[in-house]
Amino acid sequence: MNLWFRLLLMLLRRPWRKSVPGLATTVVRMRVWPLDLDFNRHVTNGRYFTLADVGRMDYVLRTGAFRVALRHRALPIVGDVCGKFRRELKLFERFEIHTRMLGWDDKWSFVEHCFVKDQRVIAVVVMRGLFRGPKGNVAPAEFARELGLDEQSPALSDWLQQWSASCDGLSLQLRDIERA
Repeated sequence: MNLWFRLLLMLLRRPWRKSVPGLATTVVRMRVWPLDLDFNRHVTNGRYFTLADVGRMDYVLRTGAFRVALRHRALPIVGDVCGKFRRELKLFERFEIHTRMLGWDDKWSFVEHCFVKDQRVIAVVVMRGLFRGPKGNVAPAEFARELGLDEQSPALSDWLQQWSASCDGLSLQLRDIERA
């Protein structure tokens, strides 16, 4: 099923879904459709990242983060994404995407998307992103404060900090390549 249709369906359900606090977990229910599959007849790895976008949009709407972004005239920017795949999803199977904010640092916010089928996590997608407005990036701590959260992030796990540092290292390497 096309991403636009899934986004529209999520938006049509939105008025009946209640708002949640910024550190809550949101859940979007979906089903695997033929266009989600690869030649092995299971959801293609890249589709998980696309489906995570729907979960993230639901999270941004339900937590009120979109209002903060509008006040800053800021757009969401995905910086990096990491995925871990444990089990496959096959045609017509139902699943859920559980989305939650893991925390933030001086520049990035970290969001986790757990793909759940029959109460088992079958895949996890982690994203680091930010909101950029006409005056530059909106500091995650400021964003958190405007959402009614503590400006201090929940503790970030070691692996998440290491992953973020490795993404920063890759960005520096790419800049060096561009200059060469």
